[in-house]
Amino acid sequence: MRLEGKVAIVTGGGRGIGMATAKRLAEEGAAIMIGEINSDLGDEAVASLTGDGHKAAFAQCDVSDPASAAKLAADTVSRLGGLDIVVNNAGITRIGDFLETDIEDFDAVIDVNLRGVFTVSQAAAREMVKAGTRGAIVNICSVTAFLGMPEQIGYCVSKAGVFQLTRSVGLALADKGIRVNAVGPGTVVTEMSAGLLNYDTDPAAMTRVLARTPIGRLAEPRDIANAVLFLASEDSAYLTGHTMFVDGGRMIQNIVLPFED
Repeated sequence: MRLEGKVAIVTGGGRGIGMATAKRLAEEGAAIMIGEINSDLGDEAVASLTGDGHKAAFAQCDVSDPASAAKLAADTVSRLGGLDIVVNNAGITRIGDFLETDIEDFDAVIDVNLRGVFTVSQAAAREMVKAGTRGAIVNICSVTAFLGMPEQIGYCVSKAGVFQLTRSVGLALADKGIRVNAVGPGTVVTEMSAGLLNYDTDPAAMTRVLARTPIGRLAEPRDIANAVLFLASEDSAYLTGHTMFVDGGRMIQNIVLPFED
């Protein structure tokens, strides 16, 4: 198993991509700390993991709060015996017209999606450096780091920030032996994306989503988890500062209007 003896934090690990990632890393031998603001989701995730025979624990965490992030990292070391891998997955979005968007909604998205990646990465890296651990940090970015959405400006800005944070922190930690990479999903089958795009109830919405995806299907959370596993493992030992787009080809196509006859 590729992660035998390793300990991993997965923020936002109670559902969706986070839960799939926690399971995938656990399947490869990692002990998992679920960092989750929702205690019910955290408890359910741990019950699922331990029920499958994996080692797991839950720590409630508000990733936007540096003290909470530091406690998550310290609790992981004390309860699970170390810290080798961090997956910064926690994320939210807000929908609205730009002219009507409250600054509080914009700030809330930035606080979780960007500030949260900074705080958890910093807290975890401090623990890794203290222990002399050559660790791995994997951030969940998005194709929206480069593809704008007028109704989700805060989300797009936050993910663009994650893209650059991955590069910059990768440079900052390279000489410490800590690699920093990211996965940029396209459209993934999750409760959040279904609620935003309605593809699960509206066939026309599904047609629109698939039209922008050359591979012709939506990603499953495990597709993203497999990419995270690669970046968290020694299979990617010579890779840092890189964002891997797992998007079914969405980022490589040039969507244009048909030519007129």
